[in-house]
Amino acid sequence: MTAFLPAAGAGLGLGLSLIIAIGAQNAFILRQGIRREHVVPIVLICALSDAALILLSIGGLGVIIDQVPGVLTPVRWAGAAFLVAYGLLAARRACTPGTLVGDPSGRSLPLGAAVLTCLALTWLNPHLYIDIIVVGSVANTYDDPGRWFFGAGAVIASILWFCVLGFGARLLAGVFGRPLAWRLLDAGIAVIMLVIAVSLVV
Repeated sequence: MTAFLPAAGAGLGLGLSLIIAIGAQNAFILRQGIRREHVVPIVLICALSDAALILLSIGGLGVIIDQVPGVLTPVRWAGAAFLVAYGLLAARRACTPGTLVGDPSGRSLPLGAAVLTCLALTWLNPHLYIDIIVVGSVANTYDDPGRWFFGAGAVIASILWFCVLGFGARLLAGVFGRPLAWRLLDAGIAVIMLVIAVSLVV
């Protein structure tokens, strides 16, 4: 237990510092959470994806990606293209009056589309792999089993954040019941998506 707490605490702190940032994935989870639409599968996808990548990174994936930087190039361009498309859709929604009762256009996002969007925002995000490299690199400064305790802390940070973001967003439903607030949220999401897309290729 004495070996577990310092390493796990460090992993928890680093994990939270990396994950609590306004990004494409977090913006999508926030939007779906406010709408109370497919929150459970989306939170599960994000948390399990993070956990898998963190454990793989500690096991050596981070070192491989770090030594072969070219592997991120196709991911970067695919991610940028996806973010531009999603950003334009958000901008279109921002120009259309609506509330949280379904999509502003009157259509709810189907489960399949929500899952695919979440997977794309997660696995086509080069920033995620950079963060994972950081986590893996820091974790491997600890001896066994310390590095795995560190990884456990980082995994716990991901689970906590995604749960808070996904399930806590519904507390904002009253605020975003007003059409203007909803349109401002979508406008903000559009800007975030497009800025991140540009940053990936510039």
